[in-house]
Amino acid sequence: MKVIITGKNFNTYKHLQDTMEKKFDKLGKFFSDDITVNVVLSQERGKDKIEATINAKGAVFRAEEVVPDIYEGIDRVVDKLSSQMSRFKGKLQRRYNDNKSVRFETLPEMEEEVEEVKVVRTKKFELAPMTVDEAILEMEMLQHDFFVFLDMETDSVNVVYSRKDGNYGVLETTY
Repeated sequence: MKVIITGKNFNTYKHLQDTMEKKFDKLGKFFSDDITVNVVLSQERGKDKIEATINAKGAVFRAEEVVPDIYEGIDRVVDKLSSQMSRFKGKLQRRYNDNKSVRFETLPEMEEEVEEVKVVRTKKFELAPMTVDEAILEMEMLQHDFFVFLDMETDSVNVVYSRKDGNYGVLETTY
């Protein structure tokens, strides 16, 4: 398993890199191909933040932790990724049955059964052309975390959302 480490205002050093490679190698048994883990290290409010993403040809696993000690964060992220793989094993097998990059037989079974997700409500609404600023205002007035709108500048359906840091993000669609 190849580990790519990126530091944003965070200095990495040899011991930290070796530790991460050793910890993430434990997840390598779940994949048949040579998989890459993208790890981003940064500082957030005086604490260390670690984000890890594994893209296994369509099956994406992601985990992040904000902790006072980066080594504790590494352990937690590896545990989260392992747990995700186990928890969603059945669904992943059905969806990516022909995907040979994930070795499902090596994934441990979860003790508890994961309940099936069901849609309990469907809502339809008409998209109104507006700017990003107008969409943010609309989202705030509705007290929602996200808002779907037709961007009048690009003439595409976009989503504006509020981020944990208090700022906003925009998902732009392409088709």
